[in-house]
Amino acid sequence: MVARSRKPSASRKRASPGRGNVALIVIGAGLLLIGLAAALALPRQRDEVSPSASQEEISAVPVPVEYPAPDLSLTDLQGNPVTLADYRGQIVLVNLWATWCPPCRAEMPVLQSYYEAHQEEGFVIIAINDGDPEADVTTFAESYGLTFPVWLDPEYRAERSFQTMSLPSSFVIDRQGIVRLAWTGAISRGMLEKHVTPLIGEQ
Repeated sequence: MVARSRKPSASRKRASPGRGNVALIVIGAGLLLIGLAAALALPRQRDEVSPSASQEEISAVPVPVEYPAPDLSLTDLQGNPVTLADYRGQIVLVNLWATWCPPCRAEMPVLQSYYEAHQEEGFVIIAINDGDPEADVTTFAESYGLTFPVWLDPEYRAERSFQTMSLPSSFVIDRQGIVRLAWTGAISRGMLEKHVTPLIGEQ
């Protein structure tokens, strides 16, 4: 509005529109080139990301903790009484899960694969089901080919013992019975190798 209220000289009237048009053209062309470059770059960046890198981005990261493992006693799928104390001297990954939980289902093959790779080193996974009917848990374990212990927890004792209400949640107990790592969310193989494998190597 200020510019319109002024009365520039005749020479300025003739020069200004030309400069303005050139400037607008240059700016517009620059923006167009930037947009085109960005559009071409995005697909390449996605293609360059490996599947393993994508898994790492969505994997939960553990929190270092240090407290005695709870005195938790439940039953397994065969109806046998079991307790965490039975596994003292091993590295134990306690995984709280449910059949209806998508990230729980997504991480089960990862847990099974890692267990197979490290079970001979004094490592065990205990999958504690969070309140599902026994028949559903049995069907799930069979369909996923789970070979590590699966426990039933119809009264949600594990949630109270580990003070969590999130699924999946995982806790790693060392050979002395101390909880060393706590996870909330699905775990990738890379995170297991990075954080749990060193604990397995400890004596």
